[in-house]
Amino acid sequence: MPDLLIELFSEEIPARMQARAAEDLKKRVTDGLVEAGLTYAGAAAFHTPRRLTLALDGLLAESPTRREERKGPRVDAPEKALEGFLRGAGVAREDLKVQDDKKGQVYVAVIETPGRPAAEIVAEVLETTIRNFPWPKSMRWGAGTLRWVRPLHSILCILTDEAGASVVPMEIEGIRTGNSTRGHRFMAPASFTVTSFDDYAAKLKRAFVVLDAQERADHIWQEATNLAFAQGLEVVEDKGLLAEVAGLVEWPVALMGEIGAEFLALPPEVLQTSMKEHQKFFSVKNPKTGRIERFVTVANRETADNGVTILAGNQKVLAARLSDAKFFWENDLRIAKAGMTDWLDQLENVTFHNKLGSQADRVRRIAALAGEIAPFVGADPALAEQAAKVAKADLSSEMVYEFPELQGLMGRYYAEAAGLPVEVAEACETHYQPLGPSDAVPGGAVAQAVALADKLDTLTGFWAIDEKPTGSKDPFALRRAALGVTRILLESQARMALEPQFGAQLVRHEIKQANGAAAAELAALEDLVEEIAKHGVFGAALHTVMERLSGEAPLLDTLKARVPDAAADLLSFFHDRLKVHLRDQGLRHDVIDACLAMPGNDDLVGLVKRAEALGAFLATEDGVNLVQGFKRANNILTQAEEKDGVSYEFGADVKFAETDEEKALFAALDGAKGKIDTAVAAEDFEGAMQVMADLRAPIDGFFEAVQVNSDNQVVRRNRLNLLSTIRSTVLAVADLTRIEG
Repeated sequence: MPDLLIELFSEEIPARMQARAAEDLKKRVTDGLVEAGLTYAGAAAFHTPRRLTLALDGLLAESPTRREERKGPRVDAPEKALEGFLRGAGVAREDLKVQDDKKGQVYVAVIETPGRPAAEIVAEVLETTIRNFPWPKSMRWGAGTLRWVRPLHSILCILTDEAGASVVPMEIEGIRTGNSTRGHRFMAPASFTVTSFDDYAAKLKRAFVVLDAQERADHIWQEATNLAFAQGLEVVEDKGLLAEVAGLVEWPVALMGEIGAEFLALPPEVLQTSMKEHQKFFSVKNPKTGRIERFVTVANRETADNGVTILAGNQKVLAARLSDAKFFWENDLRIAKAGMTDWLDQLENVTFHNKLGSQADRVRRIAALAGEIAPFVGADPALAEQAAKVAKADLSSEMVYEFPELQGLMGRYYAEAAGLPVEVAEACETHYQPLGPSDAVPGGAVAQAVALADKLDTLTGFWAIDEKPTGSKDPFALRRAALGVTRILLESQARMALEPQFGAQLVRHEIKQANGAAAAELAALEDLVEEIAKHGVFGAALHTVMERLSGEAPLLDTLKARVPDAAADLLSFFHDRLKVHLRDQGLRHDVIDACLAMPGNDDLVGLVKRAEALGAFLATEDGVNLVQGFKRANNILTQAEEKDGVSYEFGADVKFAETDEEKALFAALDGAKGKIDTAVAAEDFEGAMQVMADLRAPIDGFFEAVQVNSDNQVVRRNRLNLLSTIRSTVLAVADLTRIEG
C-alpha cells in the first residue's frame, strides 16, 4: 500500500490563512479519494509561509472494482421507458437480466466499474482541489486562469511503495508535478528531490525549514523565554501573536532588543499594543515593576552577525512608532487633565446610529439610566452618573483612534489623570465587560451600574428602531449585550426588575424621535420615565402621566401602543439568553420554562433561585411523584371543565368529604397553602418545595382511594374543586404543567 505526499509551493501565504488552508487541502483531497474508492490509514497536513503539505499513509494501490445492480422498468413496460433505462445505466439490452419483484418481473442491469490505479485518481482529485480551493482571497498572475492566494510555483506529488517513489503525472496551467521542492528562500534556495515524507521532512530541516507549525511556535517561545530569563525578565504571553509569528517564518530565530528610555514611561498596554500591531514583537516586562522594558522579534534566518543588523533596523522602526504613541499620550494627558471637555464635545459629532443619535446623545441616556440603576447594585447614584458621563470620552482621544482595542483601558488612565474618583476610573475601563462568556464581569458597583446602563441602552435602542437580531445575524452584538446584563445581575445578585427599565429607556428613545412633539408632551414623557424608575411599573406610570395631560396627546398614544409590547418582546429575548446560560449550568429546559411562567420573571436573580430550587426538588423521588400526582389532578380537572363548560375554582368543602383519604388531603392542602404563600413571599423556594413534598403522600393516598367522578354530583363537584385547590396550591410555586415526563 503506497504513501502519498503532496506539496503546493507558492509565494508567502498570509499567516492567518495557513492553518485553515492546510485543513481544507486535507479534507478535500481525502474526501475525493474516499469517494473514488481509495481508502487510507492516516493523514496529516502541514503549513509554512511558502508551502501546504499533505501526507497520507496506507493508501490503496487502486480502487476496488464496483458491482452495482440497478433495478429498471417492468418487462411489460413501454419500449421508450426501457430505452431510457438502458441509456441511463449505460448497458445494452442483452446485458439485462429479469428478476422477480413484488409488482411482477422487472429488468435489472448489472453495472460493473473496474478499479483504477491510485495515481490516476490522485491526479484527478488534486487538480479539482487546486482549481476549486476555497481561499478567502485569491489572485491570478501571468496569462493563466488559475487563481491561488499567491503565485503557485510548483507541485510535488509522489506515491511511495516498496519499489520506490513515482511522480503522479499531472499539469495545471503549465505547472507539472514533480518530486522536488526548495528549502529556505535565503539560506538554502536550491531545489532537491525527495522519495518519501520522512525524506522530505528531514531534507527540509537540513535546508532550514521547520515544517510543523507547532514545532516552530514551541521553538520561538522557548528561545524568547530563555533570552528574557537571562536578563531577569519575562515575556508577556500572547498565544495569538505566537501563532501568527510562527506563520511568518520557516526558520525562526528569536532576538531581544531594547526599547528607548524615553518611551518606558508609556503605559505598558500602549507599548505592548504598538509593538504587537505594528511590528509583531513580543513584549518583555520586568516582573518586579510590571513595566515593559524590552522586546523580542523573530527573524526568518540566521545571520553572520547574530542578528545585530536586524535588531538595529527593528529598533529604528520601533522608535518611530513609539514616538507617535508618545506624542498621542502627551496630547491626550493634557486634555484629560483639563477635564476631558474637548473630547465630550467631539462626541456630539460622532454618530452612534442614524436613528439613535450621536454618541453624546447616548452618553446622556446612559448617565440618566446609570443613576437610576445604581441603588440596585449598591452603587452611589451620583458616582454612577459621573462615571457614565466620562466613560466614552476616550473614544475621542488620539490614542484610541490609533489603537481602538485600547478603548476603556485608556479611559481609566485619563480618568486617573483628571483626578476623578477611583470608582469612576474603574468604570471607564470595565463597563464594556463582559465581552464574552469567558470574560469577567465588572467588579465594582459603580462599574456594574454603568455597564448595565450601557448595555440596556444599546438593547432598548435597537428594539425601539426594530433592528433586532434575526437568525444567525446579529450585527450589533445584541445577544452578547443581553448575556452581559444577565451575567452582571446574577453574579452581583442584584435584584432589579428588567421590564420597567426597558420601559423607561424605550421612552427616552421615543423622546429622541419626537422632534415635533409639544413641550408639554415632552415634559410629560420625562415625568413618565421618573414614574417608571420610581415605581417599577410601566403600565401604571403611563396611566398616571396621561391623566395629568389635558387635551390630546398623540405621542403618548403611540407610546401606549408600542412601548409595552417592545418591552415584553425584549424581556422574551432575555429569557432566551437566560435559558442558554442556565442550560450550560446544568438546569433542564423544562424546569426553566416552569419558572419563567411565574410572576416576577423579569427579576433574573429571583427567577434563577426558583429554578435551582425546583431543579433540586425534581431530582428527588418526592418531586417526581408529586409532579405525576399534580398532572393527574390537572388532567382530570381540565377534562371535566371542558366537558361541563364551567371552571371548578371555588367551594371545596371538607363537610362533603366521604373518605379519610379525602379528609386528609383537605387538611394537608389547608396547612400547605399558607406555608407556601409565606415561603414564596420570602423567596424561600427550598422551603416551598419542602412543603410541596409533604403533599405527595396525601395526594397519592387520595387518588388510590377516591373516585373523583362520583355518581353523586355534589360529591363530584366538591372533589373537582379539591383538585383545583391542588392545582392552585402547586402553581403558586412553579408551573408544573411545563415539566416533561
